[in-house]
Amino acid sequence: MHHNAITEKGYTVLPPVYDGEAIAQLTSIIESAAQDNASFRRTADLFAIRRVLKEIPALYDAVFTPALRDWIDTLFGKGYFLVKSIYFDKPGASNWFVSYHQDLTISVNTRADIAGFGPWTVKQEQYAVQPPLDILENMFTLRIHLDETDADNGALRVVPGSHRKSVYRAADIDWSMETEDTCAVPQGGVMVMKPLLLHASGRTVNGKSRRVLHLECCNRELPAPLQWAERQSIN
Repeated sequence: MHHNAITEKGYTVLPPVYDGEAIAQLTSIIESAAQDNASFRRTADLFAIRRVLKEIPALYDAVFTPALRDWIDTLFGKGYFLVKSIYFDKPGASNWFVSYHQDLTISVNTRADIAGFGPWTVKQEQYAVQPPLDILENMFTLRIHLDETDADNGALRVVPGSHRKSVYRAADIDWSMETEDTCAVPQGGVMVMKPLLLHASGRTVNGKSRRVLHLECCNRELPAPLQWAERQSIN
């Protein structure tokens, strides 16, 4: 069921993978980490940690539990590795929102003039580039929810099936043909999605926090001299 949903709709929501004790452990590890470098970003509306599994190595074992690895094997098989990790904490009073977009860039170790890679940007001291489509099509994202999330505290809204339409700009969405799903996720649950799925996030209106660990995985190596900036084994 979940595999078919990812293929057809571009996403699925798994039942809780982490219990209350596991959530408390993840939260404790994050909150006890030093927060004094460029990877940590705090505003009134959002606290984010880029490269979170590199910045906080103790998180790795707490995140990649046998249960999560079993789900990855069941849905995608072997040969995948972690390529990006971000922690988002959207406070209960947040007005932060994100309009419809696809996740089109990857994080790499250097900049190089290679056909099919571009445009380039630098995000918080990290090179980011849009790769060829076949790399994006062979990626998946895990969104581990440390809080129960629904439409009132920023659950993702998605356009099901949009991951099969290549690069799809928000301005080109034809709402006479497309539909929108709101992806409620229980605490400890995991939303699995394709990066090419059009997705958006609304403001919080119920005063409840939304904390998410966002992990991107792939099974493709990059042409030299490019390397995945955050490559870590997961199997």
